[in-house]
Amino acid sequence: MDIRIEPSRLTGSVRAISSKSDAHRLLICAALADRETVIERVDWSEDIGATVRCLAALGAQVERAGEALRITPIETPERSPVLDCGESGSTLRFLLPVAAALHGGRFVGRGRLPDRPQEILLRLLAEHGAAADAGRLPLTLSGGLRGGRFTLPGNVSSQYVSGLLFALPLLPEGGEIFLSTPLQSAGYVEMTLRSLKRFGVRVERTASGYLVPGGQKYRSPGELSPEGDWSNAAFFLAAGVEVTGLDRESAQGDRAIEQLLPALGGGAVVDLEQIPDLLPILAVAAARAQGVTRFVGGERLRIKESDRIESTAALLRALGVEVETLPDGLTVHGGSFAGGLVDGANDHRIVMAAAIAAVMAKGAVTIRGAEAVAKSYPRFFEDLKSLGGIFHVL
Repeated sequence: MDIRIEPSRLTGSVRAISSKSDAHRLLICAALADRETVIERVDWSEDIGATVRCLAALGAQVERAGEALRITPIETPERSPVLDCGESGSTLRFLLPVAAALHGGRFVGRGRLPDRPQEILLRLLAEHGAAADAGRLPLTLSGGLRGGRFTLPGNVSSQYVSGLLFALPLLPEGGEIFLSTPLQSAGYVEMTLRSLKRFGVRVERTASGYLVPGGQKYRSPGELSPEGDWSNAAFFLAAGVEVTGLDRESAQGDRAIEQLLPALGGGAVVDLEQIPDLLPILAVAAARAQGVTRFVGGERLRIKESDRIESTAALLRALGVEVETLPDGLTVHGGSFAGGLVDGANDHRIVMAAAIAAVMAKGAVTIRGAEAVAKSYPRFFEDLKSLGGIFHVL
């Protein structure tokens, strides 16, 4: 689907959609719990659908009623489940250790997910009794995960750490996660710890990681809701729109968007280490600021749904912005947006960033592959229209 967006002024307010990151975590905890859980106000997306589909394959039951999900936990794990992760890296990396703690399973995916590296996590699982027959998707993982010390660098995906935190309480002996270097995207691990706490699971922080007592029970709180999502709210916040339903005490690292937006330009340097998902929209905002903004620390962005460093640069160049790519980021020269044609790169965050750039452009902007927003924010264009956005589906 291609969309042509006309310049316009966005006004009003919009409610934040529920945090996809938080919902993934609550769903997994609910599937491992001692009784039924109802999760209210879950905004559906392709990635949430992937986690629901995989939990059902493992033996949970998930019923959808409007924005609520009713989860009946896994009683007897399926012996040979096929877990279709779609394009959701969170689903895959969270559930690899969980499946290893149960009976294993066959993992498949599509898009760029089969190309995204999992070797470090798979090596750790193999060292503790759960081997995979391949280093990338599709792969079959055998069960029988054992506890002990899991050593990994902190500059790999925080999703590895979260996946282990979900699985280790299920093991009789528990385990220790030892980080050999400082943890990147630490806010996401904090979100996992908060989710575990809501389900009564204890995790002890250590000087270099986490200690997880074994033999624990996930205890359902009955009903709960995910937080509002700062990552997707960032697009409208960058356009000067009020976004309601956000928790300013959230562990989500992307709540930094409010402090970063006024600081762009004038030679600012933005470290993406803890907030990599903000690069596309921050780069768009930087292109509207006076002066130069340099983004660094985003090496892992090259293995997202697209090479997000290159696709963000391509978006800006297509609209007449001067930008240079770095190995770990971008240098963006402030100015203005011309009209033009943007390739959405099959990446939801590139499409949404391009749409926000389009409303501020001097001429119309056509975005190819705009349907990519369904991965995280299916109603994005509905919300854009409600705020005064003008567009036509081509």
